[in-house]
Amino acid sequence: MSFGLSDSLSTPFASGALNWPTGPAADIVGKPTCYEITVELPGMDEKNIEVKVADGTLTIRGERRHEREEPGEGYYLAERRFGAFERAFRLPQGVDAGRIEAVLRNGVLTLTLPKSPEAKAETTIAVQAA
Repeated sequence: MSFGLSDSLSTPFASGALNWPTGPAADIVGKPTCYEITVELPGMDEKNIEVKVADGTLTIRGERRHEREEPGEGYYLAERRFGAFERAFRLPQGVDAGRIEAVLRNGVLTLTLPKSPEAKAETTIAVQAA
């Protein structure tokens, strides 16, 4: 299965494990020459994000730190979430892991996973009569 989902790595991608405490929202697009994963990380800095590939798994880790506190008269409201997160994706066959690129722009992390030449090749298989 391509791009298996985080945590146990046996959960299908479309599972309910997409909540922020486990990991931020991600989109995966298959293109002819690569896969592209975009992950929403608003307010994050590249120095607080780590991307690794090991044993066929791409892992994105990060931490959003709470930088200020503004207590009011007997109350404090914070709707934004802070803390560590992690998302892991099982890479499909044919990804050239040595050429993966990660770019953070305007709070969106874009990972480009190039396909190896073998993965891009298309083969037509002849159908034979029985």
